[in-house]
Amino acid sequence: MTKVYTSAVVLIPPEKLWIPIQTIREKYDRNFRRWMPHITLLYPFRPESEFDSLELDFKEVCKDLKPFALNFESFKYFKHSKQRFTIWLDPEPQQLVVDLQKKIQSIVPDCLDVASFKEGFIPHLSLGQITGRDLLKVTLLELSSYWKSLKFLVDRIFIIARKPSKNSVFQEKKIILFSK
Repeated sequence: MTKVYTSAVVLIPPEKLWIPIQTIREKYDRNFRRWMPHITLLYPFRPESEFDSLELDFKEVCKDLKPFALNFESFKYFKHSKQRFTIWLDPEPQQLVVDLQKKIQSIVPDCLDVASFKEGFIPHLSLGQITGRDLLKVTLLELSSYWKSLKFLVDRIFIIARKPSKNSVFQEKKIILFSK
């Protein structure tokens, strides 16, 4: 099957919680305009032409899932090289997101890129990119000094897509609800 970089399956916080996240992302994230705040579950994903046929499979898996709360209290980072880092919010409890990702990946087993890292799938909400270890330390201290915990109920997943053009923006295409 074909995977494309113009679609993904994600968790999206409710829009009413975006302001503190977007304030940070606008300053640090080069992808601020392309992506909404999110936790990636599957990326790259299938072309938009396959969404309708996959929707039934996702609904079947998600109908047995119970909603769960995620809390974002702390910042972490990925190290890409000696001086390049990605800062992110740590969703707790992580294991519930890991379990969710495994369940939906079973529908499209070839869409395993986010789980292919040495450490496996690490749920995270990206906030931006930092160059320089000293700037990383200062930025994490600053963000931690004023950050207020965010919490939301995860009761759905989103299938998103964008046009292949350079400046296109991801948009919600399908919303798959969990059982209530």
